[in-house]
Amino acid sequence: MKKLILTIVAALGMVAGSAMAAGGGMPLDKAPVRTNDLASLQNGAKLFVNYCLNCHSAAFMRFNRLKDIGLSDQQVKDNLLFTTDKVGETMKAAIDPKQAKAWFGANPPDLTVIARSRASSAGSGADYLYTYLRTYYRDDTKLTGWNNLVFPNVGMPHVLWELQGDRRPIFEDYESHGQKTHVFKGWEQVSPGKMTPVQYDEAIGDLVNYMQWMAEPAQNTRIRVGVWVLIFLGFFTIIAWRLNAAFWKDVK
Repeated sequence: MKKLILTIVAALGMVAGSAMAAGGGMPLDKAPVRTNDLASLQNGAKLFVNYCLNCHSAAFMRFNRLKDIGLSDQQVKDNLLFTTDKVGETMKAAIDPKQAKAWFGANPPDLTVIARSRASSAGSGADYLYTYLRTYYRDDTKLTGWNNLVFPNVGMPHVLWELQGDRRPIFEDYESHGQKTHVFKGWEQVSPGKMTPVQYDEAIGDLVNYMQWMAEPAQNTRIRVGVWVLIFLGFFTIIAWRLNAAFWKDVK
């Protein structure tokens, strides 16, 4: 019995450790996911192509699938394709994998299902991405010049810094039982970006919204079909119950 209790405690510790690793020990903010908001998805797709697709690929997503979020093939060609890309091709990264490994230490991961793969007990994958993309700060001790509260020692630079501007995290030290604790308290804006903090949060919400949709483009259809299936099953259950009562009413 004692061995079983120790095993359960160890397992709970591993789960807690995984959750801390997924969020860097920092609570995750709730992402404003609206996968049925076409305007948000379209803006998120534009941000994804302009800021993410240079280094990251989305090898399981084709450009022509963006018709599902209200974009025509011509709109995709005019606004979202690079010179050599075709509308029927997958979203491939423009960077050379060897150069990426030399610059960042590893080849940037594919982002097709990143919004699902980063889910943990700390929050959904969308919550992780939403918090991660909003917690970059300058760190001159890092090769890229950037660090992140959710992903400490991250190899990816802050590609959206011109939109957000430079911010500095504010920490307070607390001492308890002889141990000092470094607690995050907020942000100080060092230099403004092209967007206000509210506009930047909205833009990141759109980007994360698109990545959530990209991870499962059929999710809205699945939900609609599921609702109708449940309605049908409920209606059929009532009919079956009444038929059963009719068949057995004369049986004593």
